[in-house]
This record gives sequence, structure tokens and C-alpha cells, in this order.
Amino acid sequence: MARKLSLSNLDALPQRIRCPQYQREELRAGIVHIGVGNFHRAHQALYLNDLFNQDLDRDWAIVGSGVRPHDAKIREALQKQDFLTTVVELKPGANTARITGPMLDFLPVEAGNSSLVEALSASWARIVSLTITEGGYFIDPATGEFDPDHPEMIADTENPEQPNSVFGALVMSLKQRRETGVPPFTVMSCDNLPGNGDVTKDAVVGLARMTDLDLAQWIEAEVPFPNGMVDRITPVTTERERERLLKHFGIEDNWPVFCEPFRQWVLEDHFSMGRPALEEVGVTFTDKVSAYELMKIRILNGGHAAIAYPAALLDIHFVHEAMSHALIRGFLQKLEKEEIIPIVPPVPGTDLNDYFSLIQERFSNPDIGDTIPRLCQDGSNRQPKFILPSIRDRLIQKLDVRGLALESALWCRYCYGESESGKPIFLDNYNSERLRKTAQEARWNPNVFLGLQDIFGDLGRHPVFRERFSEALESLWSDGVEKTLESYLLL
Repeated sequence: MARKLSLSNLDALPQRIRCPQYQREELRAGIVHIGVGNFHRAHQALYLNDLFNQDLDRDWAIVGSGVRPHDAKIREALQKQDFLTTVVELKPGANTARITGPMLDFLPVEAGNSSLVEALSASWARIVSLTITEGGYFIDPATGEFDPDHPEMIADTENPEQPNSVFGALVMSLKQRRETGVPPFTVMSCDNLPGNGDVTKDAVVGLARMTDLDLAQWIEAEVPFPNGMVDRITPVTTERERERLLKHFGIEDNWPVFCEPFRQWVLEDHFSMGRPALEEVGVTFTDKVSAYELMKIRILNGGHAAIAYPAALLDIHFVHEAMSHALIRGFLQKLEKEEIIPIVPPVPGTDLNDYFSLIQERFSNPDIGDTIPRLCQDGSNRQPKFILPSIRDRLIQKLDVRGLALESALWCRYCYGESESGKPIFLDNYNSERLRKTAQEARWNPNVFLGLQDIFGDLGRHPVFRERFSEALESLWSDGVEKTLESYLLL
């Protein structure tokens, strides 16, 4: 018999479903989390759920929030089930489900963010955590720095008391805390960015500097922005996942989360008003976050990009199916072992080849159902973070970039807008029309694509990269994806 997820129905769920070992009234809020998507609920929220189950630090519960229209839909879905979430961990042949409940409330999503600013200004809000996607930090892709000319940043400087962006809300609330003598909260990014704490600090301080230099200097001196590395493959929730949950576990959940068994969180121990004892549930606190972070971004996220675009061009939908394709898997292995891993600095207690073997195993998990379209989205933000730095580092060392240039060419061919079979490709990117137009021009003049200064910067003018990119793109158009991959693997 199916049960709708709610606090009142927890006792009626099958015993094999792990439920919270705490009562809602035992929790007190300490964290405002902005961006309550699947990854947050499979990662940070789950770590807190584990901590509360150990009867530890129950004054660090979450109040959710968001600033985008999509966040309002998530709020409505979760509110109907008392802010509970079903997390299904997809170990092949042994899937498990648990109910998590560390979220007490979800603030209204509204223009001007008055409810969010009010909550952030309150003394109980000691940590503000973020999962707002890699593209949500207003970074100029060419420079990697905060972009003060972004229209949303300009709008918030013109009306700072009714901010519509995350960073406008953070600046406004920090201003109010300073004026009322409330200590500043910690801002903890949980997004997949190199130096995510530093990037967040640049955005908050940069926006504050545009309207109030004294406030900007105070934020820079007083507000902690710890860097962190996060990792867990968490696919998009569709009707497929809802139906699987209902069929196999008998739970009706408006927005369940399906994820791989593996998870990792590495974090700097830099907090202004205390923190939960997350080390008790597997979080690594270290001052070496950058090493873990670089390993993950170059090897895992770079690996995702390597398989995403050839798979999309060959009309492959699921990630595990791409890993079953001999040429795509071979491309990934050769690219990682010959061009990416050799320039990744050492990581404490980690063998990089063993780490890559684990990644291949994770990518190949058929139960996850992770999709190629998810890996392909937002390429203009992801390429400068996950692929181009490896190209830059190799060129500095006067090393070849044949495989990495092929990955960039595959992305360009993907941006053309149709697969090899002629099937239209939807470019899930904020500047999709410009990408499509430039990729179409690049069919006859490859260097046009490298002229996208906001993406490639000066890298697009490097003669070795230009030559390798042109060779690869011309081969993709003349010989096709599979023959181009074959030729690369034979080198």
C-alpha cells in the first residue's frame, strides 16, 4: 500500500525504510540554505540528518530558501510533505531508501527577498550555505573574476534594499547585522567551483563595494567564506524516479532524490559562529581543500565533459550507456591517463589512478540513470572550469593537448545544434543562440569558435591549441565522431 510522505505517515512506512531518529520539535534552526535542489538534499542535508540521528548538534537544522521561480515549485512540493525528502541510494542490485528531515521550513520565494533578508539578519542564522549552480556566481568566464557589469548586479546596486539576487540578499542582511551588533554569519558555498569560498567572497565583497565601501571592507575582514569540495552524482528527478519510488518502496514523494552511494565533502574549518560536528559523520576538515578540489574538478568533472558530447552526438541518453560504448570509454581513459592526471598535483592519502578507477565505476552504475543532457548543460560555464585549465597548464609546460582539444571540438560540434543522425539538440545554456551561431560558422572556420573571448580568453589565440582544435573539428565534420575517436585512440 502506497503512503504519501508526511510526518504523520512515518510510522506506517515499511521497516526497511530508514526514518529520522529524532522528532521535528527537537530541532532548532541554525542554517539558511539557498538553493534546495537535488544535490543539497542528497549531500549537505543528508550529512546533517546523519548527525541528528546520532543525537548531536540538533540546533543546526536548515531553513530552506531560493531566489528563482523554480525554487517556488520546490518549496510548494516539499511543503506538502512537511519538508521531508526520500533519498534513494542506487547501489546496483541493492537500492536503499531513507527519509530525511533536517529542514524545518522553506521561506517564501518573492521579489525583493524580504523574507530571506529578514531570516539572514536574525541571530539564529549562523551559517548560510549555497547550492546555486556553477553559473550563479556572476563570474566573467574569460577572467574567472566577479563581473560587476552583470545586469543582475547592476539592478541590485540600483535598489539595494530590495535585492533580487542571492548576493544582494547577503549584502543587505550583513549590513543589517552590522548595524544591530549581530555577529556575521559564515557563508559556505557547496557548489562545484574551484575555490568556491573565494569565488563567493569575491561576489559578496564585489557587490558591496559597488554601493558601500566601508561595508565591503568589513565583510572582507569579518565574514568567513570557507572553501570546500563536494561530490555526489545526483540525477534530475523525473516521473521515472517518482514511479520507481512508488513501485519499489511504496512511497509517494513529490520530489524524491536518487543518487549514487558515494559521497564526499572536504571543508576548511573556518566559521564565525560555530558549526555542526560534521566530522562525526564523514566530512573531512583540512587546510588542503584545494588539492582535493582540483583532483575532483579535473578528473571527475573533466571526465564527465569528455563522455558527454560524443555521447550526445551519437544519440546516447544515459551516462552508463556512454560508458558501455568502447570508443567513448577509450577516449575517456586515454585522455585522463595521458593528459589530465599527469598534471594534477598530489592529494594527501590518495592515489590518482585509483581515484580514476573509482570514477569509471561510478559513471558505469546503471541504476543511477544519470543523463547525458544533464552533463551537457551550461557548457559555457563548465568548460572554463573543468577543461580549459588543464589545457592551459599543459601548454605552459609545452605539452601536447590533442585529446583536450578534441574534447573542446566535440563541445563545438555539439553546439552546432544537431546530432550526427540529424536529431535537434537543445542547448541548455544561457547564451545558447550565440553558441549555436558561432558553432555553425566554425564548421567552415574553426578558429571562429575559439574567438569567444568570454569563454576561451587568450587561450583561443594559442597556436598549438588552435591547430589541434582545428584538426579535431575538421575531422568530426569530415569523418564523424566514431572515426575521429578511433584515430585518436590509435595515436
